[in-house]
Amino acid sequence: MVRSIFKLSPGVQSYDWGKKGSASLAAQFGKASVDGFVIDEDKTYAELWMGTHPTLPSKLDDSTLLSDYIKSNNGLVGDKVIKKFEDSQHGNLPFLFKVLSIGTALSIQAHPDKTLARKLFDERPDVYKDPNHKPEMAIALTPFLAFLNFLPLPVLLLNLLIVPELQPIIPSALITQLGSSLTLPTTPSPDPFLYQPTVAPPSDEQKSILKQIFNALMSADKDTYTTAIRSLVERYKKGEDIHESEKGLVDLTLMLNDQYPDDIGILCVFFLNVVELKKGEAAFLEANSPHAYIKGDIIECMATSDNVVRAGLTPKLRDVSTLIEMLTYESGPGNKQLLKPINFNEQDDTSKLYDPPIAEFSVVKINLPAGGKTPHRKIEGPSIAIITQGKGSVSASSNEDEVDFERGQVIFIGADQEVQWEASEELEVFRAFVEA
Repeated sequence: MVRSIFKLSPGVQSYDWGKKGSASLAAQFGKASVDGFVIDEDKTYAELWMGTHPTLPSKLDDSTLLSDYIKSNNGLVGDKVIKKFEDSQHGNLPFLFKVLSIGTALSIQAHPDKTLARKLFDERPDVYKDPNHKPEMAIALTPFLAFLNFLPLPVLLLNLLIVPELQPIIPSALITQLGSSLTLPTTPSPDPFLYQPTVAPPSDEQKSILKQIFNALMSADKDTYTTAIRSLVERYKKGEDIHESEKGLVDLTLMLNDQYPDDIGILCVFFLNVVELKKGEAAFLEANSPHAYIKGDIIECMATSDNVVRAGLTPKLRDVSTLIEMLTYESGPGNKQLLKPINFNEQDDTSKLYDPPIAEFSVVKINLPAGGKTPHRKIEGPSIAIITQGKGSVSASSNEDEVDFERGQVIFIGADQEVQWEASEELEVFRAFVEA
């Protein structure tokens, strides 16, 4: 008999940027959901993977691969989803669901769109492991800090004018061009009140100038940028000659230098938005958008891919030329990246829907008090849910399938199932799904 609701055993990834031992939510949840998993307090645990990606595929309780099970039982995926995502008939979900525990900053990076992903995979499959794009969404489980896309251009221009360490790196002619395009002065001792953030999208000319500026930064000679970073760090540590507009970046700059000494990515504090998400807030990152997660714990959902183009804050391969060419060079306030949730149910507000403008996934967050219940309508495709707080159960109205669960456990729900969530303790659940 085919089960419509069942527990999954996910996978735990250990990367250097994760949190150590039991401090990692990924490890805590892994202990609750992966048979035989024991936390090593001296090891860093970074990610919990939930899905069918071949790098770390989820399994059923009898060690059957989730991909094999749903390939043999396509009704769990649903006809509409199979028609829209042909690879799903082979047991491959179009989304990958994760929990990330971030102890040190991840690399300055972007993810390719579908066309570029195919090209990179064909040319360098040893580096770019699959041909899929990777739009992604992050939902904060704890206060979460990240770089998200380029600063509003007036703010970026002000940084270029007030930070002396940038002047050997960014040609003055480009700074003059940017100022001219914004009709803002590029004279010494600028008045910061003239350089207010703007929500207007950049013109094609401004995108071209920004591309040249970012290329100058990322392609800078190592001796040049190392000298600049060391001078900057020394100035910040002394606390002298710091412009008022720099003060909010001092602690972050010093932290990043402690984590990645002399890395070019440190200087991105002057080029990218630094955004702090409160618990429950979400950001959506389109393809070809520069970003880096800095610290905190998040739920992350993405199209099923592991493609990353890196350019800073990393000991790994820096593919600067690809990154420079692929970026869209949109800019604006960091809150432009935020995604507001809406009610999933008409009858109550216990379930909040995070619905990014792509087809591969959406996420519902469920909050119930002890003893609370809430129904979820039928969803045309499959779901994976992670219990991040409390205990309870989920049951399908069409059959007798019911699963009890507790914090850290992971549940699969097949397509076209109307389900009931019930909390025996105060409950928080995140449910990722796809619909045609």
